[in-house]
Amino acid sequence: LGGTTGAGHSAEQIESMEPVRDRVIRVTFNADVHSSIQWNFRPQQSEIYVVPGETALAFYKAKNPTDKPVIGISTYNVIPFEAGQYFNKIQCFCFEEQRLNPQEEVDMPVFFYIDPEFAEDPKMAKVDLITLSYTFFEAKEGQKLPLPGYQ
Repeated sequence: LGGTTGAGHSAEQIESMEPVRDRVIRVTFNADVHSSIQWNFRPQQSEIYVVPGETALAFYKAKNPTDKPVIGISTYNVIPFEAGQYFNKIQCFCFEEQRLNPQEEVDMPVFFYIDPEFAEDPKMAKVDLITLSYTFFEAKEGQKLPLPGYQ
């Protein structure tokens, strides 16, 4: 969908961030699976409200309803595209292979924050909704997914 997120800052920078309390942003969550994988994959919450400079925790749930182990790998993006540079993930399941045994179901956390500089960017002045979207693919032997923004 276009937007890529940031990598996050050091623990000291995160602890010293000043939340921008007068700027509430609704973050919605989307989950898709490629036709190559038979998993059930969904966000556990449809939306949360955050302010720039404050950490947040969201969860996705994945289930392998098949009778064989399946290894999946996910990619993500952020809408609107321009907000991606301010969306920083501290912990995420993306780009790491996830093995689910037959009928196994797991919770997958995403720990993130929106950089306080978001509130200073004139291009973000009218943005009050950000969507975080993940797509799972079946991992193939030796296959590597490109990291967004790094070609």
